[in-house]
Formats: sequence, structure tokens, C-alpha cells
Amino acid sequence: MNTFIRLPAKVLLGALALMSFSEISYGQEPPAIASPVVVELFQSQGCSSCPPAEANLNAIAGQPNILALSFAVTYWDNLGWKDTFASEAFTNRQYDYSHYQKQDGVYTPQVIVNGQTAIVGSDRAQLDQVIAHAHTQGPSLSWANGQLQVGAGKPAAPTDVWLVRYDPRTIDVAIRAGENGGRTLPHRNVVRELVNLGTWDGHAKTFAMPAPTISGLSTAALVQIKHGGDILSASKASDAARDTASR
Repeated sequence: MNTFIRLPAKVLLGALALMSFSEISYGQEPPAIASPVVVELFQSQGCSSCPPAEANLNAIAGQPNILALSFAVTYWDNLGWKDTFASEAFTNRQYDYSHYQKQDGVYTPQVIVNGQTAIVGSDRAQLDQVIAHAHTQGPSLSWANGQLQVGAGKPAAPTDVWLVRYDPRTIDVAIRAGENGGRTLPHRNVVRELVNLGTWDGHAKTFAMPAPTISGLSTAALVQIKHGGDILSASKASDAARDTASR
């Protein structure tokens, strides 16, 4: 079984679509400091077609102009192996994208770029093409004294501000059952915390950062149209020391 049983109706492609989505979602010039391209991979350790997609994400995870995030979903957990990083919150995030983009369902491995374009995560050439044409227009983001500062702007739709904490290390996970049983899979930029900090209405606003529940994580923020819409801005707070761990 190579993919989850529910497949999307279509894959969104092309730079023109990316630009049109962004122009609809936001009505001001891009900030002086460009946002990194947000690449979200939805995958599971129990999915045999996911390791190539995870390898693609691992390969781009260290690029400063990319915020690569690996979200482990839960709907493979009853098929032989329970993912060690899976969360219902991550599954719900993928379903929000599916509903917003009017897809038939969710599947793995799926990549969403800047909240706008959905592709199959194992296709590296297509991934590189979409990243090259990714485009955002949103408020400035800055970090100071444990707070996130969102600049002023003119959102065309209600937005959420998300805090994302992820593990920048390469984590080797031994899979003991399921479709990948017997393999050891390397994971990088695994999302461990996803927190909704509140909403942004176009006025400059400051958000306090909650204390992390896990030490050693890197932190990022996203300003995003509600319920799975375009990501308007993204920022990395800092990069934790990168090393290799085993679990």
C-alpha cells in the first residue's frame, strides 16, 4: 500500500497560480526581509512511499531561505506501526488544507508549499520547481525579548498566527513493524509543537511566546489565512545546534 486510500482531486501547479493566490490574500508590498519558503511535508513512518519524500525534505532542511517542516499524521497508526511523532493536531492541519483547496481527501506523502500549492512529496523535480516560483506578501515578523512582533498590513481575510517548534537534528528511528518494518528512517525538522497564538487583523501586534514543552527545539512563526489558507509571512526565530540523535 503506497498511499492513503483517499487521494486529492488534483495537484495545484504553476507560478501564476502561486502569485494570484498571494495577490488575493494580501494587499501590501512584501516586507524588506523576505520570508522563507514554507515547505510542509505530511507523512507517516508507516507509509512505504514516504521515505523518499522525507529524504527530499531532509535535503533542503538546512537552506536559510526555506522553512522545511515534517508533520507526522495519525491515520496510518492503526495499519501496523504507530508513528512516534504523530499528532492529531498535524492530521487536522492537513485536513484544513484539503478542505480549503477543495480536495477529495488527504494522502501521504503530501507537500504543501506556502499554504498554496499541493504536490506529491516524493517528486523532487516538481518540489524544486514549486519552491523556485513560491511567492508571499505579508507583514514583517521580528523577534525580541521572548516575543513575536507582527507588523502592520492589510489582510484580505482573517488570519491566524502560528508558533511552530521543530527538532532540527537528524533523528534516526528504527521501524519495527508495518510497511517500513526493519528499516531505520532519518527524520529532520520534525514538528513537535504547533500553537495558535491568536489572530492578526492588520494592526501591528506583539505575541508572547509560551514556554516550550521540549528542550532543544527551533522556533518559527507563520501568519496564515484561517482554516488552511495561504501563508502570508514566515520567520525563523533561531536555529538550534544541529547534531545527530537516535531513537
